[in-house]
Amino acid sequence: MRRALSLLAVLTTVLVAVVHVPTAAASTSVGFEPRSVLGPGVPRDGSSDQNVVELGQVSLRMSSTQTAYIVSVMRVNSATIRTLFDNEVVCRWAGGSKNMVMGQNVYKKGGTQPEWEDVTLTTRFLVHPGVAADVTCTAYLRTASLGYENSTVYLAGGSMRFANTSVENDTRGEALQKSTSQGVIHLNTSNPDAREPLLPVFDLAPGVKGLSVFGDNEYMVCHPNSSCDKAKSSRARFTLLVNQWKADGSVCHQDSTASATVDVPYYVHHIVVPLHKPNFEVRTGDGCIPRVNAYVLVQWLGGETGGIQGTALNLTDSRGSTSTHDSDMSHIFAVPYR
Repeated sequence: MRRALSLLAVLTTVLVAVVHVPTAAASTSVGFEPRSVLGPGVPRDGSSDQNVVELGQVSLRMSSTQTAYIVSVMRVNSATIRTLFDNEVVCRWAGGSKNMVMGQNVYKKGGTQPEWEDVTLTTRFLVHPGVAADVTCTAYLRTASLGYENSTVYLAGGSMRFANTSVENDTRGEALQKSTSQGVIHLNTSNPDAREPLLPVFDLAPGVKGLSVFGDNEYMVCHPNSSCDKAKSSRARFTLLVNQWKADGSVCHQDSTASATVDVPYYVHHIVVPLHKPNFEVRTGDGCIPRVNAYVLVQWLGGETGGIQGTALNLTDSRGSTSTHDSDMSHIFAVPYR
């Protein structure tokens, strides 16, 4: 299941048309060279330590109304010790930033569960500065050993690119994107369902034929401060729902075909669950108007307490630095097409 989800995350990104705008001198795509990467051991004083390795940058000169779609793909394996692996993209411009990080733990090579030993993660989102600016996005591989000893993992390859440099906004001029707020939304017997991340109702300009909708969840097994059996797992179903509405407030039509069920072992800790509906039709008949919303329905099915992870706070800018930043995790966005 995990490998299938990772493959889906890589393959579906190519379904969005690429529109090149050669207005910036820097590259709009970059490949990541294979290499071994250190995972710092857990400090014995109770503090934390993460290695933050810059892999490459892309840049784009953007107008105040422009929205771009960026995709970063990383594949990691051959861990010497179970190791945290994060795929982070930090986009900056004068006066602002937009950051996203997705991750999970990679098992030691040669164990009894090879499906958790070779992991491909995709971090993808929309960038909308809201001002005319030169935007630079940097890809970082974040690692940390989950033992007291240092570990190494092998970055087998990857890339980052602007998959679409001119994504249409809603009628208010805003990007069609929403992230889950900070914290963890717990899921268990008393709270089995959640609708996160959720993209509230928005209106599209006339002439939009459809949407490519992405809903990426960061799912954690064992909510912080909850009791947990480390020998067990958390099972949940994820369904991406996209709704179009009529003017009277009733649903015009709905799609729920993008779905996945995962069973997450305790020692994996958190995984990326990527969902994609590439061709949601925006209908014009039977009272339908170009008004849409979307969300991921997460249904806890059993096992240990689970959680939907929101914004990650106070991530170090580099290893050992005192400067920090926040990065969104679970998120949803849409790319219109005509």
